[in-house]
Amino acid sequence: MNDQWMSLLGLANRARKIISGEELTVKEIRNGKAKLVLLSKDASSNTHKKITDKCNSYHVPYKLVDDRYKLGQAIGKDARVVVALLDNGFAKKLLTLLD
Repeated sequence: MNDQWMSLLGLANRARKIISGEELTVKEIRNGKAKLVLLSKDASSNTHKKITDKCNSYHVPYKLVDDRYKLGQAIGKDARVVVALLDNGFAKKLLTLLD
């Protein structure tokens, strides 16, 4: 997987179009603001199930990324397990890069 998605995620972060963290992500999915959810493959099984179930029930697309350190590095923070994009444009472009 190329790392262009990391640059785009960093850009979305600087534009303040993302949120990270399990509880905030679940809240944004419920509110209908989350357009795409990125979940690390090394998330705990509990977190994985919670996020994927929420995404499926609210029809929010999600993608798995390699690990929490890459996800955190992309947004200039420590390890992050889950990140939600709140902007349609960024979400669509990231979906094409992660396919």
